[in-house]
Amino acid sequence: MALPPLKALQAFEAVARLGSVSDAAAELFVTPGAISQQIKKLESCLGIRLVERNGRGVELTSWGAAYQLDITGPFAALRQAHATLQRKRAGSGLVVSCLATVASRWLGPQLFDWQALNPASKIRLIGAESEPRLFEDGVDFRLSYGSKSQSFDHYAPLFTDWVVPACAPGLIAGRAVTAPEDIFNCPLIGIEWEGSHKPAPSWEEWARSVGVSVGNVSTELAFSLSSTALDAAVNGRGFVLAQIAMIREDLASGRLVVPIDRRLQLGESYFLAWDRAALEKPFGAQFRDWVLAMSRAQQRISAAA
Repeated sequence: MALPPLKALQAFEAVARLGSVSDAAAELFVTPGAISQQIKKLESCLGIRLVERNGRGVELTSWGAAYQLDITGPFAALRQAHATLQRKRAGSGLVVSCLATVASRWLGPQLFDWQALNPASKIRLIGAESEPRLFEDGVDFRLSYGSKSQSFDHYAPLFTDWVVPACAPGLIAGRAVTAPEDIFNCPLIGIEWEGSHKPAPSWEEWARSVGVSVGNVSTELAFSLSSTALDAAVNGRGFVLAQIAMIREDLASGRLVVPIDRRLQLGESYFLAWDRAALEKPFGAQFRDWVLAMSRAQQRISAAA
């Protein structure tokens, strides 16, 4: 009997392991429709139903659960072989995965300081929103946010950031912005994080925290990526509730200003996770300790009123 197409097997294995067509599509860099099509092809080849829709998710049939047990081991072995090859290619370098905004606006700029202190080290920084499987994906460290830390075996909490209303100097040129309520006479930019995180602080929450009653607050634009919202603010599009850690360089250069320094704390902390083997690589333990030290310094800066 001929084997089913490998792509169809791969699609089913990813859906069965992750429990989601969309998560499987993101992992395999295809569309959810392509995943569904490959599973239908596999079911057609086998002549049995493997997956059933369950609300917004999927559920394995009895046949599907039994089939998953048989193919899980071989696919795990393939992923491990791939990760081993990737690690050999990376040599002594460290692979660091970060949330995109953290990579571009917090860790990335400070890596130049790390490189100056450790010129023989090699760092590859990846900006990604989805959480990697550290060893399997060839990632040594992951810097992310919130309760997702619990999906890792080894991690340490970092700083809990605060947000402040920030804008480009030109936005308020000629305007009197001396009290919190004055900000609500200007355009506002919103940030709406993906559903797996606790929501970012909203303008309504900030208004309540400073004792301002402004009724329904509407934002002209809302972005899912904090970095995109910050870029819009730098370009003079409005005020944004910006994380202190993410606008350090913008404040230092004058691209952004904070006319009313009233801070609101995020609901959760950032964290650093690592693969145990990463600490055995050259510079691995030093890099972890360096990030933890930077985090302690950032905590003091972000909380300072």
